[in-house]
Amino acid sequence: MITAIVLIDASTDSIGEVATTLADLDGVSEVYSVAGGGTDLIALVRVREFDDVADVIAGRINKVPGVLDTRTHIAFRAYSQHDLESAFSIGLEE
Repeated sequence: MITAIVLIDASTDSIGEVATTLADLDGVSEVYSVAGGGTDLIALVRVREFDDVADVIAGRINKVPGVLDTRTHIAFRAYSQHDLESAFSIGLEE
């Protein structure tokens, strides 16, 4: 699984709508509204292939009305699996 952290600048008058639209996109697992640093939203993109990162960010996120700019960070290594394990174990019986 490839994880990209996308910092998003959005139109001030449409941050909520942009966040809701982004959260519904395939490949976007979470969207957070944040304060500080000039970033309005942070989206976590989780995909299986590197080519899919470009599809989600350039092909979907950047085309959402109200998205002004994005900056993407690719995660190389996760140091805590707690959140990922609980997220992907939903509905699985032990």
